Amino acid sequence: MKIPHRYFLLNKPYNMVSQFVSSHDVPLLGDLDFKFPAGTHAIGRLDKTSEGLLLLTTDKTVTRKLFLAEPAHKRTYLVMVQNKMTAKTFQQLQQGVSIQIKTGEYYIAKPEAVQMIPNPVMFYKYATGTADIYPHTWLLITLTEGKFRQVRKMVLAVKHRCLRLIRISISNILLGDMKPGEVREIGENEFYKLLHEEEKTPAR
Repeated sequence: MKIPHRYFLLNKPYNMVSQFVSSHDVPLLGDLDFKFPAGTHAIGRLDKTSEGLLLLTTDKTVTRKLFLAEPAHKRTYLVMVQNKMTAKTFQQLQQGVSIQIKTGEYYIAKPEAVQMIPNPVMFYKYATGTADIYPHTWLLITLTEGKFRQVRKMVLAVKHRCLRLIRISISNILLGDMKPGEVREIGENEFYKLLHEEEKTPAR
């Protein structure tokens, strides 16, 4: 009898690596207080210092379906950058900026959508912290591309260092009110339905 695949949503905490095994002494997915079934792997990754929605599954075909899909799936990030962003700089970011990608070539990265956000807690209740005492700007950035460290490179290209990066949605799969480190299981039908429904802006 074929064992059905399983699908999970995780709010990946800051400073955790998006994998179960590493040759380095770092916090891993297996350190979470949740017993994943054998063969579970992360679909795509968030780097160690990024937070938010990470999808995991026992289905090895999902990565190809998700990241090579046409049209590409939208991914939305709540981004805290250092210092106040001017209207001119924001317009630069909207229009697209040149970033260096893994091949060493330069690439024009243009967001699908970008907004300045006065109150990030409307989108993610844990978007607070000690860094809030310093001048900063919160942005909501939606991409359909997935270049290595793309969001961080885009804001740095307009002279703003990324202080926090939180993925809050992939298509219509939303992070919602999940706590850092929380895992939720989702059914296969619901998982694929949310990935392929007409995409909407994450609910406030």
